[in-house]
Amino acid sequence: MKIISTLMSTTLTLIVYSSLSLAQENLSIKTVKTTNPTKTHWGYTGHSSAEKWAELSPKNKICATGKNQSPINVITSIDADLEALAIAYTNPSSSVLNNGHTIQVNMQAGNTLNIDGISFELKQFHFHTPSENNIDGKSFPLEAHFVHLDKDNNIAVLALMFEEGEANANLAKIWEKMPLKANEKNSIILEDIASVLLPSQREYYRFNGSLTTPPCTEGVRWFVLKTPVSISKGQVAKFLKVMKHPNNRPIQATNARVIVK
Repeated sequence: MKIISTLMSTTLTLIVYSSLSLAQENLSIKTVKTTNPTKTHWGYTGHSSAEKWAELSPKNKICATGKNQSPINVITSIDADLEALAIAYTNPSSSVLNNGHTIQVNMQAGNTLNIDGISFELKQFHFHTPSENNIDGKSFPLEAHFVHLDKDNNIAVLALMFEEGEANANLAKIWEKMPLKANEKNSIILEDIASVLLPSQREYYRFNGSLTTPPCTEGVRWFVLKTPVSISKGQVAKFLKVMKHPNNRPIQATNARVIVK
């Protein structure tokens, strides 16, 4: 499992599972630089913007041709008796990475989401501003994507919206240590960080989608939480300053997909 976890962490860093953000006090931080920074082959502006992703590499073809691409405008079409999300985020984070596309918090092993009789392990979570998914046409100032893999490398993403309000004390612990430069990483041990970021109400919308970054892989289970949490205007501004520009992919066509709640 250690080898698999390491490989998956590396893979997630390279392709930036996007998308497809600490109340405990035990905190240990040490700033380091990545020894092998990767070149940015895609981005959100200019010749490498989202509209150009499919042209940048044959591997990205589905970014243009896919029928189940993310993000989408979440407009429910079916009311269903969805099973509760069995979330067990009990282990701490390990590092926070600025990969040039987002700020990504990597997690230690053992944090799980159980759904459909399958156990998905949380590998990392990262952020987009403004939000990538919309809910009934509404955009949010920030969205977090909690990226999971099962034993067969199937992907599940839990999306959390942030709405403007009071400063988020848990998010602040990450923001204080987020690397300011691309390809820098900080060691950061935050107990239960993934869990405390989530709202107590965990009802959700569900649909099939894709990664929101190249190669835009489809077959991703998406779970978008209905209840947002707060973020201050200053916290959004700090993230945007580090990213230097918005890092959200435009809304994609829903096509024939069914969204349930």
